[in-house]
Amino acid sequence: MSDRHAGALEADLHVVLVEPEIHGNTGSSGRTCLAAGAQLHLVAPLGFSLDDAHVKRAGLDYWPRVAPLVWPDWQSLERRLPELGEPFFFSAEATRDYWDVAFPSRTVLLFGRESDGLPAEIRRCHADRMLRLPMVDPRLRSLNLANSVAVALYEVLRQRRCAADPSR
Repeated sequence: MSDRHAGALEADLHVVLVEPEIHGNTGSSGRTCLAAGAQLHLVAPLGFSLDDAHVKRAGLDYWPRVAPLVWPDWQSLERRLPELGEPFFFSAEATRDYWDVAFPSRTVLLFGRESDGLPAEIRRCHADRMLRLPMVDPRLRSLNLANSVAVALYEVLRQRRCAADPSR
């Protein structure tokens, strides 16, 4: 394992995008991870090249600092998941709302593809760990991936702030 991987695995907040398809969502999610102090992980196959100018544009000039860890496949990441922290899988199919969870000190937030979310096998194996972002309009299929990442990340930060200073 490289020093970069070792250091990144020691972070206490992680965002995992499983097989992301849209460069702009990945770039925006990376920028949000940087702002929130989270390590971004990408699980291949990716629907774009990380060298794509669109990814860099979405991440602005911060993209080199985002330094996402790219995993060759889900199985490779899943084996290391316990080292990262407690996983929470986001899916429109989930029945538990994300705001009903007290996120632990080491948290991993996992999101699926823009077109159809997390693969069925992951949803099946981790059904007890799935969360949703509630939507008032029942006809909406899902929310934008980058927006979902931001909402979830900042809920974790809000909870940490409240835990650090209960008077807030």
